[in-house]
Amino acid sequence: MRIAAEHSSEAATAAIGFFVKTGARDETSALMGVSHFLEHMIFKGTEKLSAEEVDLAFDSIGAEHNAFTSSEMTAFWGAGLPEVLPNIHDTLSDILRPSLRQKDFDDEKKVILEEIAMYDDQPFWVLYENAMEQYYNTSSLGHRVLGTPKTIVDMKRDELAKYFFERYSADNTVVVLSGNIDFEKMVGAIEANCGAWETTGASRTYDEVVRFPGTYTKKIEDLHQHYLMMMMPSASFQDPKRHAVAALASIFGGGEGSRLHWALVDAGLAEVASASADSSDGFGEQMVWAVCAPDDAEQVSTVIKEEMKKLVQSLTKEDLSKVIAKASTGVAVASERPAGRMQRLGSMLTTSGTYISLEDELQTIEKLTLKDLQEVAEEFPWEPIFEASTSQS
Repeated sequence: MRIAAEHSSEAATAAIGFFVKTGARDETSALMGVSHFLEHMIFKGTEKLSAEEVDLAFDSIGAEHNAFTSSEMTAFWGAGLPEVLPNIHDTLSDILRPSLRQKDFDDEKKVILEEIAMYDDQPFWVLYENAMEQYYNTSSLGHRVLGTPKTIVDMKRDELAKYFFERYSADNTVVVLSGNIDFEKMVGAIEANCGAWETTGASRTYDEVVRFPGTYTKKIEDLHQHYLMMMMPSASFQDPKRHAVAALASIFGGGEGSRLHWALVDAGLAEVASASADSSDGFGEQMVWAVCAPDDAEQVSTVIKEEMKKLVQSLTKEDLSKVIAKASTGVAVASERPAGRMQRLGSMLTTSGTYISLEDELQTIEKLTLKDLQEVAEEFPWEPIFEASTSQS
């Protein structure tokens, strides 16, 4: 088990997180959603604590706590005053060896099915999940984090338990701490609580990323707006050019002041128009999406592609200065609190295994040049290879 920390004796709080390198991309198609299901089950109790006692263990010491599952990882964390960090750790390390009782499993199925149904009421989410399945075809990169109603209904408790044993191992978990901490003391506590955790040799399979170009239309009944998205390859998390890629995406569609905002939102053609560059473990994707009136759909699509074509030639030093300031502020603000630094550290080490200090990352962002952005635009052009949209018929 790897343990890492960023220490600050001046911090008013402390945080700890357990990051497991397992997510939707690590699941079989038949067990799609098992990582997220396990996130729920972790809080259902252990041999020592009931589900109610788990919540009380955090609440009684005033600690924040939460968890999340993505395609890349599953994480469990807590934060509070420095003196309660050992208590937070005790509870987290305990619940990460859950009972996985059959009754809890059966009860939680209903909760997850309700959660899936809730997202099915969100048109963009429906389009996104269906589009990803088309874009990646049979690859696990297109798996839905929540799973499908069928995979959840069909899932067996023993299948979930087997997945837990294989993936939630010491050698597939990173423990990260941040803030005002006693590192040596916490290492001792982690060793005492987690030293007997199994090592299973769990690893991630890195198949070739195959994308399926084309178009896709998702029919959604009683829809009053038009949703569209465009996809194309981008830089991976391990690629040092990912900061330049992200900066270019921000200039293109990163909110107010971006090209898409002025061309579509400010012009009254779209309610929302956005672009992003998502860097993941071993691959990346650039995405554009917009919401508009059905009658404006064709024009919105045309405008997006026109803005893509002239993006690089229209770059100015002012664009670069603004995006560097925005990115630097965003990174700094997100990492100002120990809980933010803990999540940054855990995500970074789980994804790439390599540590980059916040100061070095900010320096990399501040050193970006127009040439850097022009070069990544050639390597990862804003030219969609896949387009998806909604339809009422």
